[in-house]
Amino acid sequence: MSRIELAQGAGGRGMQELLDQVIRPALSNPLLDQGHDGAYLPGQGLVMTTDSYVVSPLFFPGGNIGKLAVCGTVNDLAMCGAEPLWLSLGLIIEAGFEYDDLQKILASLAQTAKEAGVVVVTGDTKVVEAGKGDGIYINTTGIGRSRLAQPFSPKALKVGDRLLINGGLAEHGLAILAARESLPFETPPISDCACLHGLVETMLATCPEIRLLRDPTRGGLAALGNELASASSLSILLKEKDLPIKSPVQAALQMLGIDPLSVANEGKLVAFCPEASAEKLLKVMQAHPLGRDSAIIGEVIERQSAPLWIQTQIGTRRLVEMPLGEQLPRIC
Repeated sequence: MSRIELAQGAGGRGMQELLDQVIRPALSNPLLDQGHDGAYLPGQGLVMTTDSYVVSPLFFPGGNIGKLAVCGTVNDLAMCGAEPLWLSLGLIIEAGFEYDDLQKILASLAQTAKEAGVVVVTGDTKVVEAGKGDGIYINTTGIGRSRLAQPFSPKALKVGDRLLINGGLAEHGLAILAARESLPFETPPISDCACLHGLVETMLATCPEIRLLRDPTRGGLAALGNELASASSLSILLKEKDLPIKSPVQAALQMLGIDPLSVANEGKLVAFCPEASAEKLLKVMQAHPLGRDSAIIGEVIERQSAPLWIQTQIGTRRLVEMPLGEQLPRIC
């Protein structure tokens, strides 16, 4: 392969290979090599993350690129166990972009930041030629203060640890697909886009023994499970009967032939904790507005012949492969 392909930005196997074979080796250093959603900065108790947003369409049921830019970066900090504090904002705007749309996006971004308790403190704006920017791209960098005594790491996972998720899978990806393709669903799916740091704060206060947090965005739960199992040198077993997927979402995905495990989410997190703490943590999550549909969905097991497995409804096991690429690019 001599040229970058679209699938390499979609969170699956192609992207993992691009990171592992090209980007990380070129830039390797101890902070970057932490391999988390953000970097724990030495000696300061601070965490830093950055993300770029190229979603298409820019407006979708449940949000828009402005809301998504805040939520995605706040959530990356939250998955590091950090309290989000400050954001930078980079705008790349295509000539000809409508002022009204820009104002709607910025109003949504500002409102989401206000609700999340974070402040946009610096930024940059560029305008590119018509046809070169697909409307608008946004980059946000976030800085937060760590709540953890020790940084999260997949190496902390142990056999028997349980996996919990705070609600239904595949809602963001399906909402984007329906909006992009104008699919005639009777009830249009709504993105789960949300800031999760408040939920995380409650979880950590009640269950400080949480070993790891991650959000299943690009590549979905399939990519996340494969990545973390490989990094921990263990395997993960999901329980199909326990996966929370809303009935209309499940029906739509079945009709489209899409695996919900590989669809992006933007308001979901996966928590790993010791078995003894799982029920306590579940109750705490279910008591929060963003965790009412929380469920225990699997466990960490001894290393098998593949990193990620699922126990089906009929009791058999099948492996869950790392997605080759997101079925739907430009998801966030």
